[in-house]
Amino acid sequence: MNNLALVLASQGKYDEAEQMHRQALELREAVQGREHPSTLTSMNNLASVLRSQGKYDEAEQMHRQELQLSEAVLGREHPDTLTSMNNLALVLRSQGKYDEAEQMHRQELQLSEAVLGRKHPDTLASMNNLASVLRSQGKYDEAEQVFR
Repeated sequence: MNNLALVLASQGKYDEAEQMHRQALELREAVQGREHPSTLTSMNNLASVLRSQGKYDEAEQMHRQELQLSEAVLGREHPDTLTSMNNLALVLRSQGKYDEAEQMHRQELQLSEAVLGRKHPDTLASMNNLASVLRSQGKYDEAEQVFR
């Protein structure tokens, strides 16, 4: 169900993907519990498709819940938790909450560099995301440095 929902989202079939993600989340919560890593993945995936649809408030709320659970269950330095931080920062940026998005991207980048290393693809994506939010804020000199 999760993989089908991911494919549907990739095809731009967001309404159908949202419904499939909601079903998968409901089932995972019932069978595995709210704190199971697979349930957290379902929460993250649903929040991401909500963001793709422009349902930013609901996406933000779900990303915040998922991040809180991920930090408690997996730990702050777990790669899935880092992904959760990044995704929350992306939805904050989508809402124009640039200061909070910048702060979240900086925290996530610092942890990614420590955990994954500076040259890891996820760390490089984090650098790009931080530079993008800096650009959105008009902090062009710093954005240029990070992009470089």
